[in-house]
Amino acid sequence: MFPLMKMGKEDNGPPSRSNSHRQVHTSIHDVGSDVSLASVDVPPLSRRNSRQSSHHDHELPRSATYHPLAPHVLLLFIPASIFGVLARLGLEALVTYDGQSIFPLAYVQGLGCFVMGFSLEMKESMGNFYPPLYTALTTGFCGSLTTFSSWQLDVFSSWLNSEDTHRSGLQDFIDGLGKTVFTLVISITSLSFGGYIARIIHPYLPTIQPPTKKVRYAISAMCILFYVAALLAYFLLPTSYRHQATAALLFAFPGTLTRYLLSTLLNPLLIGFPLGTFAANSTGTSLLAAFHVIQSIASHPISPNMCSLVQGLSDGYCGCLTTVSTFAAEIRVLRRWEQLRYAWMSWGVGQLLILIIMGPSLLSGNVHKQQMCSFD
Repeated sequence: MFPLMKMGKEDNGPPSRSNSHRQVHTSIHDVGSDVSLASVDVPPLSRRNSRQSSHHDHELPRSATYHPLAPHVLLLFIPASIFGVLARLGLEALVTYDGQSIFPLAYVQGLGCFVMGFSLEMKESMGNFYPPLYTALTTGFCGSLTTFSSWQLDVFSSWLNSEDTHRSGLQDFIDGLGKTVFTLVISITSLSFGGYIARIIHPYLPTIQPPTKKVRYAISAMCILFYVAALLAYFLLPTSYRHQATAALLFAFPGTLTRYLLSTLLNPLLIGFPLGTFAANSTGTSLLAAFHVIQSIASHPISPNMCSLVQGLSDGYCGCLTTVSTFAAEIRVLRRWEQLRYAWMSWGVGQLLILIIMGPSLLSGNVHKQQMCSFD
């Protein structure tokens, strides 16, 4: 089921016909690391383990090879997810102001895809150093920084004109279409730009020895302490911070872990269609729509504490369960017709799910287009 990697072995024979259709490049530029589409999220195999070492690196210790579900891999998602959520919420707050020229999520998706493109290009180098670092940056940080569900809800809010601005129905359509097209363009372009920057600076980066066993276990222990700190921040910091950040930190790691498990289990099942990422994005979008309905009930509004928890689930769990960075990377490595199928099915299903969940509630009149939650 899992794309297991064996240390010290490499198949140099000709690929079979079935496997040849699965071979794609995970980097934006050909760096010689052909892997299956299903392995975009998994830790890379150290080249010093899979190939004979050259005279330049014979003195370097070998980097360990990690199973996709190894504790060192999963625990590193904790700080990566927390920093990803904090970066997303902080960047959105920074770029949200009166008279803004670009919708706030554009900055979030652009930055996350830039780091994703950079990491994809550096995948082999990270594999030689510490393979879980690659997974933490791509699946953990970038996947938590970017968010597919919020993008879908933002587009749907444009169709509805949820802010009740003075514009026509045609302008509502143009606004939603613009958020759709520009998000795709910004994400894929940022992905390519990140890979371009990585290729420029890669020759100047020094070769670093892989961490020792004691250091690896110390890193894992610190990751656990990060989650303890998130719990303390939720209970000890003022309640005014809960809906803004601390509640989201509680659910960031579970969201990332769910997405990673889905992609690891389901992505290998279909050729040319990342089923795991599709399932994660669709599920997260459905949950976000449901949480939005709960927060928008006018007749029986929920309590402030419940509002904070629901907001934490929206920003933390749904935001980390869904991803645009991996979505954009998978689009880049698919064939052209597969790219169109995957992109438009993901977007179309997301919009349809929001319509099914939010539509009846809005028509009933018991739910407003805007959130009615009170956090005080």
